[in-house]
Amino acid sequence: MKDWKPIVGICIAAVLWTVMFSPWTAPHINFWIMMTCSGATLTLYSTWASPGWWKDVRIGLSDILLGAGLAAVMWGVFWLGEFFSTLLFDFARPQVDTIYGMKEGENPLVLTLLMLLVIGPAEEIFWRGYIQKGLSKRWNPNWGFVVTTLVYSLVHLAKFNFMLIMAAAVAGLIWGLAYRFFPERLGAIIISHALWDCAVFIWFPIM
Repeated sequence: MKDWKPIVGICIAAVLWTVMFSPWTAPHINFWIMMTCSGATLTLYSTWASPGWWKDVRIGLSDILLGAGLAAVMWGVFWLGEFFSTLLFDFARPQVDTIYGMKEGENPLVLTLLMLLVIGPAEEIFWRGYIQKGLSKRWNPNWGFVVTTLVYSLVHLAKFNFMLIMAAAVAGLIWGLAYRFFPERLGAIIISHALWDCAVFIWFPIM
């Protein structure tokens, strides 16, 4: 009997992301509290479904430097993406502004700590360290990468924001490729996600 746990995990993530982003539910919750709780939920699920995942996480100086470098490259990619999208599409900037609007009224230090310690790490633990790893073993690394990247993009559909979906697709593509070719560097990928979140939302917003 095939392992059903990754499918259940994806369904849980889809429900959580829909609640966070759907225009029918999002106005009634605090996005950052919901995102933090969702990240914690997915980390706990990953731990239950795949005990010992932390053995794949190595945090050394080279991982910190690699993660920081990847985050910096991604910031540059997203800056270029926003620049050209704004030139090509009238809706691009307003949709980006809507994404940044989610941090209005929030304490930047609190958001930084949440993204560094919970949100960024949790997403990589679940999407790359559990889902992509599991699907790669079930099928092969290429299909594991493709399916995980696609699903990671699609869970953001509930926002009805083209720029957010494309951002998730590009970010998922980069992190997914990194894990596809360097699965032993999950620690660096986790660091890159946490730092990129902080950089693009708080430290150096692409405005």
